[in-house]
Amino acid sequence: MATTRKKKTAVAGARRPELRLPPLEPYGGGLEPDGDYDGLELTGLDLTGQSGEGARFLDCALRDCGLDEARLTGARFLDSVLTGVRGVGTVLAGAQLHGAVLERVVVRGGKSDYLNLRSAKLKDVVFEGCVLSEPDFGGARLERVEFVDCVLTGVDFSGARLTDVDLRGVQRLEIARGVESLAGAVISTAQLLDLAPVLAAQLGVRVEE
Repeated sequence: MATTRKKKTAVAGARRPELRLPPLEPYGGGLEPDGDYDGLELTGLDLTGQSGEGARFLDCALRDCGLDEARLTGARFLDSVLTGVRGVGTVLAGAQLHGAVLERVVVRGGKSDYLNLRSAKLKDVVFEGCVLSEPDFGGARLERVEFVDCVLTGVDFSGARLTDVDLRGVQRLEIARGVESLAGAVISTAQLLDLAPVLAAQLGVRVEE
């Protein structure tokens, strides 16, 4: 009797950025709306409350800067590195990233509460070693997005569209809303068992012993 094997469907992985910064010029100034920052290194600056709305950062490095309450709506970061930045209430479009466009971005480490990515577009984005508490992906479009060694709790995927989103590297996955939007994502068997009660509730299935 012939046996058939299920062919595993490969998940398209995120294309990671290949970033080689040129020699950078130290910068000790502040932020300006619609400012143009090219080939600069911003290190240890306190940019609290400053406005860089619509600014463009090209081939820049922001290291150990304070961005509390900074306004960066519409700012563009192109071929740039942000390392050790701190920001409570930072408005980036936030960490409110409402409606932001992220392409070929690696977010490594750190903890974020209430990360707002509603209606954002994420393509070729990798989250590594991140703890995201109640992140909001409502209405967002995620394509080739990977979560590696992350913790996601209270996630909202309501109305999101997912394509080749790899959640298997999430150590703890708790979905508060939008489990019906997981089509296009890949999860592990263990994650499926953990999500079974949420999936059953979504389907209107009662589970009784």
